[in-house]
Amino acid sequence: MAQVARLKRTKILATIGPASNSPHKLEELILTGVNGLRLNMSHGTYEEHAEVIRLARKISDKHAKPVAIVADLQGPKIRLGYVPAEGLVLEAGSEIKLAFGEYYDEGKPIPVQHDISQHVKKGEPLFLRDGMVETEITKVSKGVVYARVHNAGVVFSRQGINLPDTDLAGDILTAKDIADIKFANEHGCDFIALSFVQTPADIVSLRKRLKRYDSDMGIIGKIETKMAVHNLREIIEECNGVMVARGDLAIETKPETVPVIQKRIIEYARLRRKFSIVATQMLESMISAPQPTRAEVSDVANAVAQGADAVMLSGESAVGKYPVETVAIMRRVIKYTELHRMGEIAAGASAVARDNNPISAAAITLAREIGAKIILAETSTGRTARNICSCRPEMLVIAVTHDRRV
Repeated sequence: MAQVARLKRTKILATIGPASNSPHKLEELILTGVNGLRLNMSHGTYEEHAEVIRLARKISDKHAKPVAIVADLQGPKIRLGYVPAEGLVLEAGSEIKLAFGEYYDEGKPIPVQHDISQHVKKGEPLFLRDGMVETEITKVSKGVVYARVHNAGVVFSRQGINLPDTDLAGDILTAKDIADIKFANEHGCDFIALSFVQTPADIVSLRKRLKRYDSDMGIIGKIETKMAVHNLREIIEECNGVMVARGDLAIETKPETVPVIQKRIIEYARLRRKFSIVATQMLESMISAPQPTRAEVSDVANAVAQGADAVMLSGESAVGKYPVETVAIMRRVIKYTELHRMGEIAAGASAVARDNNPISAAAITLAREIGAKIILAETSTGRTARNICSCRPEMLVIAVTHDRRV
């Protein structure tokens, strides 16, 4: 099973949580086809994350199967404070008030765990309950934000707030993020995923911080804000890879725009020889069901056909009932799609590759002419292998390096 998993091109990144953090489950996941483990730094303790890293390295050594570890930062996610357990009912057409605070008091503004009054402006949209309740800001005065509710709903404690047209400005790293970066560096994580990126300056700032820690961790820029979409090319230039974080992206933009944005991100990442990850709700129904929906299968296959380098599982592998089965199905979908659409994927990449990556394109042409089954890339940094893979050749690419981390 482990050997089969090595032969697929598109990698699987699995989020680790209570359903998958035991030694037995981790080993099953890795042998079934997982190539990378995501540590969601919004949840769990450092002790739990450290144990996952230790076990993953041990399993990786045991089976001689490289496994990347990604520490995904929480970022400046804006959330409500604590409201009554039954929630707050918001009526359509009503006006609400929001202000910085932790706990709700009757007659007072709804508490928000960040002073958004410093950043928002009249006329900007404000979404509550992770996009379920839409409001529009009508006034900002003395630390209080006034907003008119467009659709009725109930909001509960600690639910997310989205401000798609608001420039939060400044360094997006929070005190928690900085502590999490130090932890990831000390425990040998391979990548840091930076949440709520808005500009390339956010990536540059993180890279400078990593240099101060003498860290060689790669940076994954998560594309999940309207501003990140606007600055997409510049962001991709600065990071090692990008994640299409479709959950918040659908709220920050519009749901109907996400498929087109996803395709654009994958294409430009491939053009710049950076890896791309498609994430969020890929096999969501398998959190509680043993089989995915047909739409979910098509979604995974579409990401593979578009040329994504990896697809990611979130709740499916972290808290779902069927984490191993989910990986097995995802692997099957990947392999079938690659088998039947590899020519199409390669053709889509080759024209761009010849113009922007001529040496790798020439190597692939030569490999085709002599009927080679494998392209062997000697590399000290991984760059040579990435350059060749960005052309999406139909033959297998194997990287040979002296550096285990590479």
